[in-house]
Amino acid sequence: MFLNPVQVLSKYTERYGDTFKFYLGGLKEAIVTTNPAVIQHVLKTNAENYQKSEIQVKRMGHFLGKGLLTTHGEAWRTQRRLIQKGFDRKQLEALSAIMQGSLTESLRDFDRQIGAGPVDIYPHLMKMTFAMVAKSLFGAQLKDEDIDLVSHTICTVQEFIVRQTLQPYLNPWFSVSGDLRKHEEMRAQADSILMAYIQQRRHQEPGHDLLQTLMDARYTDGEGMPDTLILSESMQLLVAGHETSSNGLSWLLYLLSTRPDCLERVRQEFDSVLGDAPMSYAHVPRLEFTTQVIQEALRLYPPFWMVDRMAVADDRAGDLDIPRGSTVIVWVYGAHHAQRYWEDPELFDPERFTKANEKLQTPFTYLPFGAGPRGCIGGNYAMLQILMILSSLLRKYDFQLTPGQTIEARPMVILRPKHGIRMTFTQAMSRDRHAVVQE
Repeated sequence: MFLNPVQVLSKYTERYGDTFKFYLGGLKEAIVTTNPAVIQHVLKTNAENYQKSEIQVKRMGHFLGKGLLTTHGEAWRTQRRLIQKGFDRKQLEALSAIMQGSLTESLRDFDRQIGAGPVDIYPHLMKMTFAMVAKSLFGAQLKDEDIDLVSHTICTVQEFIVRQTLQPYLNPWFSVSGDLRKHEEMRAQADSILMAYIQQRRHQEPGHDLLQTLMDARYTDGEGMPDTLILSESMQLLVAGHETSSNGLSWLLYLLSTRPDCLERVRQEFDSVLGDAPMSYAHVPRLEFTTQVIQEALRLYPPFWMVDRMAVADDRAGDLDIPRGSTVIVWVYGAHHAQRYWEDPELFDPERFTKANEKLQTPFTYLPFGAGPRGCIGGNYAMLQILMILSSLLRKYDFQLTPGQTIEARPMVILRPKHGIRMTFTQAMSRDRHAVVQE
């Protein structure tokens, strides 16, 4: 299970059907489901009865503090309502300039890297998306060395949390060996860096970033968030906000490299909609085919390959009894690849997401950003980020998949490429196309 839970759960689904019991980590019994009726019940209809499970509350809360990802009930609803303002249409349009500026800097570094030959696109895209999210949060003045340290800390801590969850019998050893303390010290160093930016902002002119949204938020009593809570929310937005997009982009470029016809249609749409203009949120509704391509990539390779919940009280979803304390695993990858709901589910086919075909989809079988009241708060930001980076890469470069490599998914917290995805990039000289990013 630790090596490849997707393969294990696929075999169990073939053997036992769309809902079955499974021992997570060999110790804790869980109900695994791809049944859309059960998924809807757990994530939406009776969502109040299902809290986030131990991995997200206890394990992640230990390292990330209390925030949107790690709280429940009224505290969560209050924070969600306040933070949602940072992702509305007006704010995303304002963030577009910060995001584009970050991308300009990232592509300068990318240009230097690709000159040496084939590159693994995954770490490069993760660096691009993390820098973009970090500067969307803390503004353009965020130093590159601080971005690198916080990014490394988050990735390292995430991998450790996965080990704690999938191999719980090792947790006593993590404590006595000093492994737990080492990761706590890494987190503390990253916290101190971000807290310094928060405290500096208190004495500076207001910005147009997400940090300012957090600082300006007010509870019903007129009080604002304390700096410690702003830190927790900022760190959790960094965790949730960058790897979704970098994974989506990695798989997207891989899939486009296998379909030159789709690649050319996407390029033509960018040229038609954007012209010489930089990408902004106002362009998103007009990029219809490109959005379909992204949606199909997120179906085949959903960043969050599973969502877990714990039943607060005894419940029943159809014929399924769900006792109090049960862990319910919504197996997103399984739902996205179920032959019962998708024709030729392993085929890359963006036409599934035309407006006409979307109406035919079974609800709660497509969950790239979750569903229900706890669906991803930054889904629109992620789509803007993917479109913005893709528009630059496709108009600036030609690219080819390096032959002879094995492309395989590795389910961690996020469904990432196990061996990376190596590609060769060259300047796009053969078409009359203007790069989005002007240097």
